[in-house]
Parts: sequence; C-alpha cells; structure tokens
Amino acid sequence: MTRLETTERLQRYASLQAALDLIDQGFTLMDEQLRLVAWNAAFGRLLDFPPTMLHEGAPFASFIRYNAERGDYGPGDVEAQVAERVAQARRFEAHAFERTRPDGQVLQVNGRPVPGVGFITLYSDVTAQRQAERQIREHAAELERRVAERTSELRLSEAQMRLITDSLPALIAYFDARKAYRYINRGYVEWFGLDPQRLDAISARQYLGDATYDSIRPNVARAFDGEPVSFEYEARCVDGRVRTARTTLIPEKAADGAVVGCFELTFDVSELRRAQERLAHTEKMEALGQLTSGIAHDFNNMLTVIVGNLGALRDRGIGGAAAAEFLDPTLAAAARGTGLIRSLLGFARRQPLQAQATDVAALADAVARLLRSALPRELAIAIEADGAPAAWVDPHRLQDALVNLVLNARDARATQVRLCVAAATLDTARAAELQATPGRYLRVDLHDDGHGMDAATRAHVFEPFFTTKRPGAGTGLGLAMVYGFVRQSGGGIDLASRPGQGTTVSLWLPLAGQAAVPARTAEAAPARLAAPALALLVEDDAEVRQVVCRALLDLGYAVLQAENGAEALQILDHAQGIALVLSDVVMPGEVDGRAVARHARAAGVPRVALMSGYAPDAATAEDAGWPLLAKPFTQRELARFLQELPGA
Repeated sequence: MTRLETTERLQRYASLQAALDLIDQGFTLMDEQLRLVAWNAAFGRLLDFPPTMLHEGAPFASFIRYNAERGDYGPGDVEAQVAERVAQARRFEAHAFERTRPDGQVLQVNGRPVPGVGFITLYSDVTAQRQAERQIREHAAELERRVAERTSELRLSEAQMRLITDSLPALIAYFDARKAYRYINRGYVEWFGLDPQRLDAISARQYLGDATYDSIRPNVARAFDGEPVSFEYEARCVDGRVRTARTTLIPEKAADGAVVGCFELTFDVSELRRAQERLAHTEKMEALGQLTSGIAHDFNNMLTVIVGNLGALRDRGIGGAAAAEFLDPTLAAAARGTGLIRSLLGFARRQPLQAQATDVAALADAVARLLRSALPRELAIAIEADGAPAAWVDPHRLQDALVNLVLNARDARATQVRLCVAAATLDTARAAELQATPGRYLRVDLHDDGHGMDAATRAHVFEPFFTTKRPGAGTGLGLAMVYGFVRQSGGGIDLASRPGQGTTVSLWLPLAGQAAVPARTAEAAPARLAAPALALLVEDDAEVRQVVCRALLDLGYAVLQAENGAEALQILDHAQGIALVLSDVVMPGEVDGRAVARHARAAGVPRVALMSGYAPDAATAEDAGWPLLAKPFTQRELARFLQELPGA
C-alpha cells in the first residue's frame, strides 16, 4: 500500500471517527478477546476515563478495574469485582441495565453481540430523565397523600365524597382489614363493571383474574404491614381493553398503630408506558441509522471502484468471451451489493428520493402483474383502490416497498393478499404513535392471511438484518428499507400481526396536490460528446477518482482532477473554459462539495453536479439546486445523468 493510499484510508477512518464522536451516546466495540477496537469521545467523557486508557487493544478488564478502584461498584474486593464482570462479558450475551455512579450520574448500558466480531455497547446518560421521573413520583405521592387525607376527612359525608371521587380520572376505593370493599368510585364501574351498591359481592380475585391477583398479593401484604406501596400490573377491563394500571395503597392506622384498612388510588398509565416505549424505539432506530449510513458510505465508494473497473473491462471487450465468463457474475454480485447498500441507506433515511405525484393504485396493479410468475398459484392478490387520490412519493422506491411486502406475505405461507388504497385521516393521538404529522394521507394497507408474528418478532421487525427466514433466504433489510423509505417520505408505518391471524402493514403516504403522472421510462444510452469539453472532477478517494475520470474521458471530456475542495477552488480560480464540475459531497477539510458547487456557479461554470455514496442532508442539497448522482454508478448511468443536467 502506498503512502498516499495509507493517508487516504486514514482520512476515511478519521471521517467515520468524527461522525461517531458527534453522537451523544458513548460507543465501544470490543473484539472476541475483549479488547477495545473502536470507541467515540462520548464514551470517555460519560465514564470519566483518562485519555491514556483509550487506545486500540485496551483490555476490557482495565476499564472494569479502573471503575472498581475508584469505588464505582461499591465496597468489596477489587479483583473479585473485576473477575465477576469479565466472566459475564465473556459470555457475550445481550444485556441492558442501569448503573448509578457514586456522583449520582445514572448510566444506561445496552450491549449486543456481533457474531464474528465481538460486542457493541452503547452508554447513555439518563440522569436528567431519572430525576424528572423521581419528581413525578414525588408529585404523584403528594397528590396521593392529599387525596387520602381528603377522603378520610369526608368519610362521614358519603354524598360529597362520591361527588368528588367520581369526578377524578382515577379509581378510588377503600377496603378494610378483612379485605372487604367499603367504598368504590365510578372508575370501578367503567373499568370492571362493578356495582357500588353491592360492595359485599366484589371480589378482587374475580374481577382481576387469578394470575393478576396472585401477582399483586405481596404488595397488599406490605400495605397491611403499615407500608405505603405503589405497583403496576396489566388489567383486562370490561370493554375488552388491557390497561396498564398503577395502584398506590395507603394504610389507615388506628390509634394503637394497627392497620385497619387501606385507601386505594389507581391510575391508567398505559399511554405513558407506550410513550416511553416509543421514545426508546426511536432512540434505538436513530442510533442504528447513524451507524448504517456511515458504513454504507464507505461501501458505496468501494463498489464504485469495483463496478467502474469491471464494467470498463467488459465494455471494452478486454479478454473476450473467456473474461466475460468471470466479469458478468462478478458485476451481478456487485449489483446485489449495490442493492444491499441502497437498502441500508433507505433504512437510515439517507437515500436520495425523486418524489412526484404517483398513482398508487396503478402502481400496485403493476406490482401484482410483475410478481404473478414469482408467486405460488394458490396465492391470490386483490386490489381495492376505487377513487384513491395520488400520493407524493418516489414511485420506484414505493414499487420496491410493495414488492418486499408481497414477497414477505408469500414467505409467510399466505394464500390471500389484499391491498387496500384509500385516503384517510391521521388524528393527533394516532399521529403521535406513528411519529407523523396529523392530517390527510393516502393509506395503503397490505393484509395477508399468513402465519403471523409474535410479540418478540414485532418488536424487532423494522430493524436492519433482523429476519426469521432460514439462512440464505433473505437479508433482513426488506422491512427496514420500507420503514426508512416511508419515514423519509414524510409518512408513517404501522404493523399489526398475531400468530395464526396474518399480518397487516399500513403505509401512510403524503397526498399529492396534483394528478398522478406516470414514471419516466428508461432511455437509450447517451452517445459520446459531439465536441470535446473540459470537466473538473473533485473526489478525495483516489481509486474512485480514477474510475470516474476514465468514464469521463470515454464520454469525450478532457478532465482536470482535484483531490479536495481547497484544490478545486484554486483550479476554478485559474483555469478557463471549464464546462462541467462534478464533485463529491463529503470530503476532508473545511471545503465540502457544496462549497465547490457554489464557487463553480459563481465562476460561471454552466453545468454543476454533486455525487455521493452518503448524503447526510440530501434534501438540502436538492433544494439548493444541485443535481445529485448516487454512488455507485455505471458509465452508462453517469452518461445519462450528465445528459440530463441543466445546460446539457
């Protein structure tokens, strides 16, 4: 490897490290020998490790020993604490826990094994969140205390007490030392259908069920021991809903200190728990998106070199038929790799989209015809889309999404797929669940009667590389790509499924403000330039630069090359007659591709375009008027892209 190649590779690594250092969460990657492979700045900052400890190959045990010696794990033998935690780490089991440090900082630690590599761990500072939760609990406790005191004061006035308690959005009750109910408010009528006039007929075991009742009995016993207690459980209500209930029991004590009964206060915290789960899911998906988009960028550069060089060999006929026998399958494999990276960028919401008014009903019909020969004869597809309006989406990406969903239904052994397309309204509550904006959408529901999914599968179904298919039957990127595409398009996605009851995937797509227009058909490959033209190519990767330069030369351009943005600005200031500037977006240094494009436009260059394997804010680039070519690309795709540039 030459010194230049080494420098460029180090620069790429530095770019990836810089991206990791921007993440607020701490990140480490340990290899299979529990040695440090990669980390970011937040890791050392959150855990207060000296910079001298953070180096490649640092043993996991060194960090544990440092923590033990400064008392992070509490009193005890340091070596025993180190040995115990290293032994746990060597099992390479996924884990998630919280640890409170001596200074009060609360760290949330999530670790996942990476087969064949080692272990990835994320560290999050949740101190402020836990403090806020503690304040909420204190406020709730104060409210509960005040309600209990007020209830005691109003015991002699049944009518007034009922007027108050029935108005509260909570379940309020009192039961005596025999656990017999003496009072219940209207909440018990709404949740469990109990009659306040027949308190002697109320049995907690009966209305809660044996399993739930047995789970809360220890908490009731603690309350009768004189200890106020709060606990949560799942309660099935008379309307069929399952609510997450939070109950507080306040013991009532006689003058001699004996507990004579308990005041009960119960709130529905279902929405709070769902909000916490959605927040955790969002944070996880964002972290995965940042990681996958960085990986996709480097792989796209590699694929650009592979596709460009092999394509040139094939197009020039070098080696004849004997070489084609090896080149064609290799290029096909590279194309599959391109699709894989595109799916990663789709999940990370970094793929460039070409949104337009799209007739989704016609597109769904085309997908059904396209897949007919690939589906079992017993699998029927029905489309319901009368009068459906157009959606504002990228039709090619939507077609890919529908193909993925139908093939998933096939793999789930479905015999019927029903695709419903209709306008629908997303209300405020539902929009919050889907992390979308309330309003009118085009809703696309794909129902199948396949074997369905259990709760564990549903929890991970949109994550990249998660699959329940047999090895070799799928990459695990299909639903991840659909998730990323819909979110990037400004919509929402939901999935409902139960084992044995099939699956429904719902896509909420933005409505178009105009009639649907058909997607463009592919054009013939453009020819070589009729007259020579001067082009400036700006690319920091030498191998990619060589491939693109050769493609431009083959298309009839004379090419000036710059390996960074600063060098490109100097060339633009001194060279005359440049007809085209083609620049990478992300480059080392202070001058990126957009700065080059602005300078070229100011210098009067008639045609300016950008290219990238990873555009962190591609929408901004497009809004600014810079056409964007996604890596990797073939010479034919480059030629067509240049032919379609304004001013061509």
